Amino acid sequence: MAAPAKPLALTLGEPAGIGPDITIAAWLRRRELGLPAFYLLGDEALIAQRAKALGAEIRIAAVSPGEAESAFADALPVVATGGRATAAPGKPDASSAPAALASIRQAVSDVRAGRASAVVTNPIAKSVLYRAGFRHPGHTEFLAELAATDASVPQPVMMLWSPRLAVVPVTIHVSLREALTQLTSELIVSTVRIVATELTSRFGIARPRIAISGLNPHAGEDGSLGHEEQTVIAPALKALRHDGIDARGPLPADTMFHEAARNTYDCAVCMYHDQALIPIKTVAFDDAVNVTLGLPFIRTSPDHGTAFDIAGTGKANPASLIAALKLASRMAAANS
Repeated sequence: MAAPAKPLALTLGEPAGIGPDITIAAWLRRRELGLPAFYLLGDEALIAQRAKALGAEIRIAAVSPGEAESAFADALPVVATGGRATAAPGKPDASSAPAALASIRQAVSDVRAGRASAVVTNPIAKSVLYRAGFRHPGHTEFLAELAATDASVPQPVMMLWSPRLAVVPVTIHVSLREALTQLTSELIVSTVRIVATELTSRFGIARPRIAISGLNPHAGEDGSLGHEEQTVIAPALKALRHDGIDARGPLPADTMFHEAARNTYDCAVCMYHDQALIPIKTVAFDDAVNVTLGLPFIRTSPDHGTAFDIAGTGKANPASLIAALKLASRMAAANS
């Protein structure tokens, strides 16, 4: 598959977290792993300080997005976002939230303007952002706002992808009680339509097989353990099949994630956050990738947090970021 025409825009994430660490580690392995060209949106001085703390021999180049690809072979390209990030490893400060948010905004602007082929986001610390007035549940919802136009507001769909399993929760960053309130046939249908469309257009799967979980134990046991399978999920499945989508279910969630079951579908769509994320974090904790579907651009991210306790120590594993970079490049090439 051809490489995308433009480099990837990588956000800084929380400056005090492991985002700088894994960025440096990934760039150092660029040749060994054949990584696609990317540039980091952030503070050059912060990255230089973190590299020194890690004992990493690295050259950093302050560039524009258009210069990033040619610089990538010999230096980590850093594109300034206009603000300083002064947080020490593991110690967020007043610069953390503005730096993280500016990086995300600029990455989206770059990809929408054609300066980058996709957005890859390093982990953010929601608690730090909330203290600074951030009002979104997470990255996914913020990206949807940035992608909105006067004509439409996209429905963001969170997929966790790995070579062994891909999952999508219909309801995302809400309490279980709120998830039950939000869950409707219409939401299931719109979510699965986006999943089916993007599995074809961005993952190259001609006819995706999508497994739909039940909500209740044993998928409701014919109504004896709950009625949502009959009143909410079954009508959604009927509508999806009418659309020609290969949607199967509702399936008992406790039996749909063993190896033989996983081989029968391309993506599992589950009713709430933990129902989807516990299985993939069990089978692919180190290399799962967070992918946001339903946006007018490609976005991937490592599937882990900021890990303040190991920031700056050299212990952070870059595997998920490396997987996110590779998947973003693959998706961008398929979409070009």
